[in-house]
Amino acid sequence: QVQLVESGGGLVQTGGSLRLSCAASGRTFSSYNMGWFRQAPGKAREFVAAIKRSGGSTYTADSVKGRFTISRDNAKNTVYLQMNSLKPEDTAVYYCAADSTRRVVPGTSRISYDYWGQGTQVTVSS
Repeated sequence: QVQLVESGGGLVQTGGSLRLSCAASGRTFSSYNMGWFRQAPGKAREFVAAIKRSGGSTYTADSVKGRFTISRDNAKNTVYLQMNSLKPEDTAVYYCAADSTRRVVPGTSRISYDYWGQGTQVTVSS
Protein backbone atom coordinates (compact mmCIF):
# COMPACT_ATOMS: atom_id res chain seq x y z
CA GLN A 1 0.00 0.00 0.00
CA VAL A 2 1.26 3.44 -0.91
CA GLN A 3 0.05 6.78 0.38
CA LEU A 4 0.70 9.87 -1.70
CA VAL A 5 0.45 13.42 -0.41
CA GLU A 6 0.73 16.38 -2.78
CA SER A 7 1.73 19.90 -1.78
CA GLY A 8 2.84 23.14 -3.36
CA GLY A 9 -0.31 24.23 -5.14
CA GLY A 10 -1.68 27.75 -4.93
CA LEU A 11 -2.62 30.91 -6.77
CA VAL A 12 -0.14 32.37 -9.24
CA GLN A 13 -0.27 34.97 -12.00
CA THR A 14 0.14 34.16 -15.67
CA GLY A 15 3.79 33.56 -16.44
CA GLY A 16 4.61 32.55 -12.90
CA SER A 17 6.02 29.32 -11.53
CA LEU A 18 5.12 26.70 -8.97
CA ARG A 19 6.75 23.47 -7.82
CA LEU A 20 4.51 20.66 -6.76
CA SER A 21 5.76 17.90 -4.50
CA CYS A 22 4.37 14.46 -3.87
CA ALA A 23 5.63 12.55 -0.85
CA ALA A 24 5.14 8.80 -0.83
CA SER A 25 5.00 6.44 2.11
CA GLY A 26 6.61 3.03 2.12
CA ARG A 27 10.01 1.57 1.36
CA THR A 28 9.49 0.69 -2.28
CA PHE A 29 9.09 4.14 -3.84
CA SER A 30 12.05 3.53 -6.13
CA SER A 31 10.23 0.59 -7.71
CA TYR A 32 7.26 2.70 -8.85
CA ASN A 33 6.84 4.64 -12.02
CA MET A 34 5.29 7.97 -11.03
CA GLY A 35 2.96 10.32 -12.84
CA TRP A 36 1.21 13.65 -12.58
CA PHE A 37 -2.30 14.22 -13.87
CA ARG A 38 -4.64 17.19 -13.70
CA GLN A 39 -8.36 17.77 -13.81
CA ALA A 40 -10.00 21.08 -14.62
CA PRO A 41 -13.66 21.76 -13.71
CA GLY A 42 -16.00 19.91 -16.04
CA LYS A 43 -13.17 18.11 -17.81
CA ALA A 44 -11.69 14.64 -17.67
CA ARG A 45 -8.50 13.96 -15.77
CA GLU A 46 -5.58 14.24 -18.16
CA PHE A 47 -1.97 13.12 -18.23
CA VAL A 48 0.67 15.74 -17.53
CA ALA A 49 3.98 13.96 -17.00
CA ALA A 50 5.54 10.67 -15.92
CA ILE A 51 8.93 9.43 -14.81
CA LYS A 52 10.49 5.97 -14.74
CA ARG A 53 11.45 4.21 -11.52
CA SER A 54 15.10 5.13 -11.87
CA GLY A 55 14.35 8.67 -12.98
CA GLY A 56 16.27 8.06 -16.19
CA SER A 57 13.38 8.74 -18.55
CA THR A 58 10.57 11.25 -18.44
CA TYR A 59 7.44 11.76 -20.51
CA THR A 60 5.52 15.01 -20.86
CA ALA A 61 2.21 15.94 -22.46
CA ASP A 62 2.47 18.16 -25.51
CA SER A 63 0.36 20.82 -23.80
CA VAL A 64 3.03 21.41 -21.15
CA LYS A 65 6.21 20.38 -22.96
CA GLY A 66 8.96 22.92 -22.52
CA ARG A 67 7.23 24.46 -19.49
CA PHE A 68 6.78 21.61 -17.00
CA THR A 69 9.48 19.26 -15.74
CA ILE A 70 9.00 16.10 -13.69
CA SER A 71 11.75 14.80 -11.44
CA ARG A 72 12.16 12.51 -8.46
CA ASP A 73 14.36 12.00 -5.44
CA ASN A 74 14.21 8.33 -4.46
CA ALA A 75 16.17 9.00 -1.28
CA LYS A 76 13.37 11.33 -0.15
CA ASN A 77 10.49 9.27 -1.58
CA THR A 78 9.34 12.36 -3.43
CA VAL A 79 8.39 13.27 -6.98
CA TYR A 80 8.25 16.86 -8.18
CA LEU A 81 6.55 18.84 -10.92
CA GLN A 82 8.24 22.12 -11.76
CA MET A 83 5.79 24.33 -13.60
CA ASN A 84 7.04 27.44 -15.39
CA SER A 85 5.38 29.97 -17.69
CA LEU A 86 2.00 29.08 -16.26
CA LYS A 87 -1.14 29.89 -18.22
CA PRO A 88 -4.77 30.23 -17.13
CA GLU A 89 -5.53 26.97 -18.94
CA ASP A 90 -3.18 25.19 -16.51
CA THR A 91 -5.71 25.83 -13.75
CA ALA A 92 -6.75 22.46 -12.34
CA VAL A 93 -6.44 20.06 -9.46
CA TYR A 94 -3.13 18.26 -9.87
CA TYR A 95 -2.84 14.63 -8.81
CA CYS A 96 0.18 12.48 -8.14
CA ALA A 97 -0.06 8.79 -9.06
CA ALA A 98 2.03 5.66 -8.56
CA ASP A 99 2.27 2.56 -10.73
CA SER A 100 3.29 -0.50 -8.71
CA THR A 101 3.10 -2.97 -11.60
CA ARG A 102 6.74 -2.54 -12.69
CA ARG A 103 5.68 -1.47 -16.18
CA VAL A 104 8.76 -0.94 -18.38
CA VAL A 105 7.49 2.34 -19.78
CA PRO A 106 5.38 4.66 -17.60
CA GLY A 107 1.80 4.89 -18.79
CA THR A 108 0.03 8.03 -19.87
CA SER A 109 -3.48 6.87 -19.04
CA ARG A 110 -5.26 6.78 -15.70
CA ILE A 111 -5.59 3.00 -15.76
CA SER A 112 -1.81 2.65 -15.68
CA TYR A 113 -1.70 3.88 -12.08
CA ASP A 114 -3.07 2.15 -9.01
CA TYR A 115 -2.37 4.68 -6.26
CA TRP A 116 -3.47 8.31 -6.21
CA GLY A 117 -3.01 11.32 -3.98
CA GLN A 118 -5.80 13.63 -2.88
CA GLY A 119 -4.80 16.40 -5.26
CA THR A 120 -3.61 19.98 -4.91
CA GLN A 121 -5.28 23.01 -6.48
CA VAL A 122 -3.36 25.18 -8.92
CA THR A 123 -5.01 28.41 -10.03
CA VAL A 124 -3.44 30.69 -12.62
CA SER A 125 -4.93 34.16 -12.83
CA SER A 126 -4.92 36.14 -16.05
